[in-house]
Amino acid sequence: MHRRSFLKNTGKLGMALSLAQYLSPFDLLHDDAMADDSNAPSIRLSLAQWSLHKAILETKTLDPLDFAKKAKQLGFDAVEYVNQLYSIDQANATASIHNLVRELKKRSTDNGVQNVLIMIDGEGELAALSKASRNEAIGKHSRWVDAAAELGCKSIRVNLFGEGAEKDFDVWKKTSIDGLGTLAQYAAKSNINVLVENHGGLSSDAGKLMQVIKAINLKNCGTLPDFGNFCMKREGGERWGTPCIDEYDKYKGVLEMMPFAHGVSAKSFDFDANGNETTIDYFKMLKVVKEAGYKGRIGVEYEGSRLSEEDGIKATKALLLKAVAKL
Repeated sequence: MHRRSFLKNTGKLGMALSLAQYLSPFDLLHDDAMADDSNAPSIRLSLAQWSLHKAILETKTLDPLDFAKKAKQLGFDAVEYVNQLYSIDQANATASIHNLVRELKKRSTDNGVQNVLIMIDGEGELAALSKASRNEAIGKHSRWVDAAAELGCKSIRVNLFGEGAEKDFDVWKKTSIDGLGTLAQYAAKSNINVLVENHGGLSSDAGKLMQVIKAINLKNCGTLPDFGNFCMKREGGERWGTPCIDEYDKYKGVLEMMPFAHGVSAKSFDFDANGNETTIDYFKMLKVVKEAGYKGRIGVEYEGSRLSEEDGIKATKALLLKAVAKL
């Protein structure tokens, strides 16, 4: 008998709630998944704030403090923050971040939204060639570990960049183990996961990245596989903005990263007439995610330009639901 039919026939909501802790993202749609809708595909989603970065930074039609409210309006019950979308007083960063977190926590609570993670950018390079530079980056990232714990998140997402070090894999591996490993040790004290996203350069070479993660060998040091960020090299040696000239196989990359995943980013850019992503086979990707036994949220991260941000978010969500329904 189908699980939802069983719950309907018995009326035992308490049993449904006790079952929830054993279910994967593919067993639950949202926290209201026990509602009687036997045709609803099941998956647990969160909304990545970067999906709305144009509204926040360019048109300024969305106050970043209202992100939880906006996510709720778009049908999400969980959010993933991006630190660079908020103004921090660098002269008094610790207090500034604390005040920000206090306000975000209040607004997420008011809107009944769960805080999942904070994506950290612009706080130094954890794999920097210089030990002093790595230590500075660790210190800056540590403030966001504390913020994540206070906000009720489970994780922070970091980049594993190291200018100079990335010219030689063995050097980058050594500096990455030191910088990322030290940060993860600090984060473990607050039960916060430190997740590396494939985000360009050697971090998008999943095979090499996994050597680093396995060498660190800490339960809270893992990955955030992104469906669409597997460009290892761009024209002119740029980190962003120029055409990709060397890309890692995205499906192989996600497969390699999933055993250590504490998050998944469903990146999207554009959609065809049938609602399918034009560059990523979502059905193939979600099969990889499901077969890995992943039990966390899947973040919706639209980064296209043809559709509006809100329409892109809705299209990504619809595709995820359609793909899961066929699994």
